Amino acid sequence: MKKYFTLVSVTIFLITITLILYPNFRSTVINAKTIVAIQPFGEFSSTEAKIIQEEIAEFYHLEVTVLKPVELPKNAYINMKSSRYRADTLIRFLRKNMDSNYNFVIGLTDKDISTIKYSNKSTKKIKEPNYKYADWGIFGLGFMPGESCIVSTFRLKEKNFRSRFIKICCHELGHNFGLQHCSDKTCIMQDAAETIKTIDNVQLNLCNSCKKKVGFHKY
Repeated sequence: MKKYFTLVSVTIFLITITLILYPNFRSTVINAKTIVAIQPFGEFSSTEAKIIQEEIAEFYHLEVTVLKPVELPKNAYINMKSSRYRADTLIRFLRKNMDSNYNFVIGLTDKDISTIKYSNKSTKKIKEPNYKYADWGIFGLGFMPGESCIVSTFRLKEKNFRSRFIKICCHELGHNFGLQHCSDKTCIMQDAAETIKTIDNVQLNLCNSCKKKVGFHKY
C-alpha cells in the first residue's frame, strides 16, 4: 500500500511539473479545439504557408491559422560553414512570442537552419570529428513535448518538394504533441536518419499507435 501511494504521489508531481513548464500543453491529446498558428519568417512564400495551413488542418483535424510574417531574430544568426540560423533559438523565439490564443506554433523559413549534434546529451559532448558535427544542417526541429517547432525549405530539392515539406511539418508538430520517433516505417514519425530518402519513402500517415497517443478520436 505504501508503494502504491508513493507511485501516485510521484505521478501527480510529474504531471504538475509538466503543466507548470507547458501551461498550454494538453498532455498528448489534441482535439477540434486545438489551434495551431503558422508563423512565416521574412519573405517566406504566402502560397506555401497557405498550403501547409490546409494540410496540417486536414492531417491533424484541428484549426490552423497563418500569422503575419516577422523577421528572423538576429540572435539566431550564425556564420559557421555558411550563413545559418540556430533552430533551437528560433523555437524559443516562437514559444516566447506566441499569442495565448494559440496552443502551438510552427515557424516556416526558406533560410538554412541548424543545430548542434551531441554524442552524449548528459555531458553535452559534441560528436567527433568536431568540424563535421558541431553545426548540423537540418530540415526541421521541434521540442517534445513543446509548443513550438521550426521547418526550413532550404534543403528541400525541387524533386518531391511539396510532399517533403508537408511531411516534415506534420512530423515536427507531432513532436510538439508528444510523439517520439516511431519504428513503423510507414509512419510520419519515423526518424529521418539524416537523409531525405527516408522522408520520400514514409507515408503521410500516423500509425495506429501514434494515433492513439495523440488522442485521435475520429479513427
